[in-house]
Amino acid sequence: MRIAGKTALVTGGTDGIGLEIARQLKAKGATVIAAGRDSGRIAAAKAEGFETVEADLSGKQGCNHLIGELSGARLDILVNNAGMGGPKDLVNDFDVDLTDRAIFLNLNAPMHLIAAFLPTLRERPEATIVNVTSGLAIAPNIAGVYCATKAGLRSFTMSLRQQLRTSRVTVIEALPPVVDTRMTAENTRKKMSPVDCAAAIVGAIETGKEEVFVGATRLLRLVSEVSPATARRIMIQY
Repeated sequence: MRIAGKTALVTGGTDGIGLEIARQLKAKGATVIAAGRDSGRIAAAKAEGFETVEADLSGKQGCNHLIGELSGARLDILVNNAGMGGPKDLVNDFDVDLTDRAIFLNLNAPMHLIAAFLPTLRERPEATIVNVTSGLAIAPNIAGVYCATKAGLRSFTMSLRQQLRTSRVTVIEALPPVVDTRMTAENTRKKMSPVDCAAAIVGAIETGKEEVFVGATRLLRLVSEVSPATARRIMIQY
């Protein structure tokens, strides 16, 4: 895909990986709509020249608000990047409300947005949907809710890609490693920079690569193909 002249929606586009994706798409000539839920980061993104929509996508109301705000927009690129970690303790302090919000944001929201914008995307000369999952989609660790939602989104992406195989819509899954964002602030292991992660994802949009294993997830993929049990043992530490 030639990015220049395209219109892109990036969810979670005011922070972390999403902000860097938005910046790199804009630098290549796209009009970028950055969706986020924090008013301060929305203002900062607007100051950078992005179109913005403030919406909390961890519930149906926020999704409907975003969809309504973009009614009539001719989207060429949809990047479902927004995500959250969910509860950490599944035994002593299983926060069900947080679980519900994480499931909706990580899994339901991409489905809602795809359902809403797919008719428009299919009308474009070329279009791309990017679903950002995780290396944890193929080898989970102890973050059970997060891993489950990312594995679910991976399966959904594969099914959607098959159903759109004969259309002009390319469906991409991006599987990042641990990236240096606010969500991973407590993780002391080596992290990839958001800039480098975003570059790999934007590169996949340009080339039409349907699966992009970013950074260390390339090795994880190889290990999981040879020995899924070994991959799980490695990832349980992260």
